[in-house]
Amino acid sequence: MRTVGVWFQVAISNRAGAEVMGLFSLMTGVYGFALTLATSGIQFGVTRLVSEAVSCGEAVRVRALTRKATIYALTCGGIAALLLFSAAELIGTGWLKDPRTVPSLRLFALTLPLIALSSVFNGYFTAVRKSRKNATIGILEQMVKITLTMRLLALIAGKSTEALLISLVLGGVLAELLSFVVELPIYLHDRKAQFSTSIENGGEARELMKITLPMAFTSYIRSGLLTLQHILIPEGLRKSGATHAAALSAYGCIQSMALPIILYPSALISSFSGLIIPVMAECRVTDQKNRISYMVARVWSLALLFSIGTAGVLICFSQVFGALFYPNTNAGNYIRILAPLIPIMYVDTATDAMLKGLGEQLYSMKINIADAAISLALVYFLIPRYGIVGYLIGIYVSETFNTVMSITRLLRITGVPSRVGKWVYKPLLCILLATYCTKSIPGLLSPSKVTGVSLTLSVALTAVIYAILLRLLKSISAQDCQWIGSLLKPIHHRRSKEKPTKLSFLHGSVKSFGKL
Repeated sequence: MRTVGVWFQVAISNRAGAEVMGLFSLMTGVYGFALTLATSGIQFGVTRLVSEAVSCGEAVRVRALTRKATIYALTCGGIAALLLFSAAELIGTGWLKDPRTVPSLRLFALTLPLIALSSVFNGYFTAVRKSRKNATIGILEQMVKITLTMRLLALIAGKSTEALLISLVLGGVLAELLSFVVELPIYLHDRKAQFSTSIENGGEARELMKITLPMAFTSYIRSGLLTLQHILIPEGLRKSGATHAAALSAYGCIQSMALPIILYPSALISSFSGLIIPVMAECRVTDQKNRISYMVARVWSLALLFSIGTAGVLICFSQVFGALFYPNTNAGNYIRILAPLIPIMYVDTATDAMLKGLGEQLYSMKINIADAAISLALVYFLIPRYGIVGYLIGIYVSETFNTVMSITRLLRITGVPSRVGKWVYKPLLCILLATYCTKSIPGLLSPSKVTGVSLTLSVALTAVIYAILLRLLKSISAQDCQWIGSLLKPIHHRRSKEKPTKLSFLHGSVKSFGKL
């Protein structure tokens, strides 16, 4: 999905232009706040409560929990849709300072109730370890969105900026509708098949609110700060001396061109992190402290191995990526500048997921709010003076702050010892050697003639050499791969009474997870 998504982002960026993509990024910033209001922490709440209910032998409460979650999602999604639709004129003309965004904002509002309900479905499938269904439906939605959007862009080629923005939004609206129509019966059938009986204790709504409302309110604050930040960035660029079109183009180049490449490999980390949440929740409920420490160490190890290798590849081939995907732009320079942040960003994603699984979601949200406030302050003060450089400095400072605070908290509550040599130094050495070997091959990647085939071969060869070096230095083992695969095993209705043995813990055995 992420591969196709990046290709789609490249295609629409080249067709619509940097200015249109800058406006689209501004709109998605506002839409992001509306999404936060619509979902209000419901996906995490469903994942947490359903996984805990099954782990504690209370599977009969799952249907009651999901029914309350559905009512909650419909309420929040409906309110968010009404607010965005009615305030579109004010937001477009007053905040974004571009009336061409108003129709698109109103179209965005139509998707909010559907996405809120889909969050309930996704949380349920994650909790019962059936994330393949989420992935399948997501792929269908992505295919429909791409097909419709590209078709609409082709039909209105050469039309106004407003028409281009409507095309970008309308394709996603129709895809979201189709995805919901497909996902609803699958969810209802699976829930009925797995949890045929239902018992309520009267406290389901209270339990749900206890988790979702604190997360929702803190999410509102953080999302509001981020939305304000995105609105201030083009304004700050204009104050630094750029024209309106140039400010939108620079902003669009970073947000819609460079960052999609930077974040593309994070699909693996994001999916992996989503699977970690219910496993951590089970261990917390059953008080398996040793297993928690074991998993934290393993997750950090794998996240760093992957992210350091990814950063090395993007730094080494940044100009090639920019020239191939976004010719005649500064995307290659921005990719190289932002690539060193990859280990920080990816590890933060995994750390946040583990904190949520351990019941530390409020702490994570407080850190995220502080992160957003720091970013907003840096945008306000640095961009008018230093232009786009000030924006990049702000990204580095805020991302580093967030990651350091999250890691510190997780270390404090788990007591996991760090292994800098195995997790950082060895991967750095391996990726330096791997990229050097690849670039030393004559004719493999000619600067004068860049092709997709040559770039793919270069990246693949670098990855192979990197993996071989990691194995030689014993930074990754076959047990790591087996443990990741174990997270995909479906969860049963009843917990096994068998406790994990010390031997299974030492060898990364996952049989006890499969029996939960």
